Amino acid sequence: MTQPVDQFKRPLRDLRISVTDRCNFRCAYCMPADVYHEKFEFTPHEQILRYEEITRLARIAVGLGVVKLRITGGEPLVRRDIVELVEQLTHIDGVEDVAMTTNGSLLEAVAQPLKDAGLARVTVSLDSLDNDVFRRMNGGKADVAPVLAGIRAAERAGMTPIKINAVVQRGVNDHTIVDLARFCKDHGYILRFIEFMDVGTRNGWKLDQVVPAKEIIQRIDAELPLEPLESNYFGEVAERHRYRDGGGEIGVIASVTQPFCGTCTRLRLSADGSIYTCLFALRGVSLRDPMRAGATNEELSAILAGVWQKRTDRYSEIRTEQTAADKKVEMYYIGG
Repeated sequence: MTQPVDQFKRPLRDLRISVTDRCNFRCAYCMPADVYHEKFEFTPHEQILRYEEITRLARIAVGLGVVKLRITGGEPLVRRDIVELVEQLTHIDGVEDVAMTTNGSLLEAVAQPLKDAGLARVTVSLDSLDNDVFRRMNGGKADVAPVLAGIRAAERAGMTPIKINAVVQRGVNDHTIVDLARFCKDHGYILRFIEFMDVGTRNGWKLDQVVPAKEIIQRIDAELPLEPLESNYFGEVAERHRYRDGGGEIGVIASVTQPFCGTCTRLRLSADGSIYTCLFALRGVSLRDPMRAGATNEELSAILAGVWQKRTDRYSEIRTEQTAADKKVEMYYIGG
């Protein structure tokens, strides 16, 4: 089948695969603890895609032009035998890159097996080096130390360059961003600051908690001088800068203040087998149900291509009070 493009001529190039809607953290910007408590009902096991089902759908997506696969969650490392899935995905013909986004707290023990299975890179979420701030942001579920141990293990395993993601909230962790930038610069990690986004409807998002990308860059530049960099590829979401002394780079993902919808090439597969064409989507389309009902690869490919070809998403470009209030899918459910 010819590679599909959507209504704005955007090609399909990236598939983000959520392998679970569960997480061992309770970050307020994603899974606030007062909502996702001990009695919260997550997706039942029998409704979650099996690894062979994920691999089948990924192979179909690659047949439509996808070249990058990213494993997400929830927290992907809470899914049992995740190394097996990595090995399956990395053996799909046509895949150029398989990576994972993780909170890093469970990474130390599995970094080498993941690398041996073919995982090229990891992106680790680390919102602050200050332990008190970090615990405040993750719901008191973990200290910084095990995350740093996981990062070091991934580095030893050769999953480089290591990327670090940090969501920035004004009045919560914005006073620690320069320290985090300096740490990543000193260790050769690529840091990505992320503006606090109105994903879903349960994270208490307020515009006044957003620290704009320009302000983040200005704060870093004042201490560690920066200069702009060109994008690496079409569809890159980060606005990149390098340190003037040659000591690496940082980036800012500015979905709120500098939308990048026009070059979005990403499709998301939820843990229970639905596809979503936007992080801010209202609903998805199930591939699990027709697949389990006996649909052929050709039929599943046609469904996927049809969804992409009808795509008109540009939420961040048209964000209004009304759209921000819509009941959007939660981030933990389809990955960040």
